[in-house]
Amino acid sequence: MMSYILPFVAVMGGYGLAVFLRPLQKKTLKLLLAFSGSFLLSLTVTHLLPELYVHGEHLHAIGLFIMAGILLQIILEFFSRGAEHGHVHGHGDIREIPWSLFISLCLHALFEGFPVHHHGSLALGIAIHHFPIAIILTLFFANAHLSAKRILFFMTVFALMTPLGTWLSAAVPALANYQHEVTAVVIGILFHISSTIIFEASEGHKFNVAKVSMIVLGILVAALV
Repeated sequence: MMSYILPFVAVMGGYGLAVFLRPLQKKTLKLLLAFSGSFLLSLTVTHLLPELYVHGEHLHAIGLFIMAGILLQIILEFFSRGAEHGHVHGHGDIREIPWSLFISLCLHALFEGFPVHHHGSLALGIAIHHFPIAIILTLFFANAHLSAKRILFFMTVFALMTPLGTWLSAAVPALANYQHEVTAVVIGILFHISSTIIFEASEGHKFNVAKVSMIVLGILVAALV
């Protein structure tokens, strides 16, 4: 049950924090992103990837599916403009939901939920990843003057996508039958997202003590999961 609850609560918690505790420091959000990217990448490398190669079939094709996931994420980011890793800008004053961003973000969150049914620890990683993203998206839409009702609608649907992906992976036989291939695609997505977050978490792609500390902390916490 926690696999369904954690990702939903993380998004709505980030939304609530952004609404009730504005303004939030940009530096703090960058450090949260650095931690979440490091944690997610560590979970992927230390749990998802080894388990896939140990239990998967057609091992020679796994790398191709991982690369397909990276390519899929690149395509999604063409429409979302990098919102999955907190890089949102350029929409100006908006009164309606930007549907290309909405659909691409929901697809991204849906895909992330597929492996959670078989890898419960990933739910925590996705929750930590989605929390600062939810804060940034909420602040972005509020600053762009999207109405409060539309922001709540957007964030609620976004919060439901990962639990929906988890449920579909258990309920749809086709997804269950191709569990390893689907997991490989999601690993590619997570590789791209987490590595991008780490390198975009500070201005000018410069490493500093605070950022490196958060990255190390993310690795250590992931090792304990």
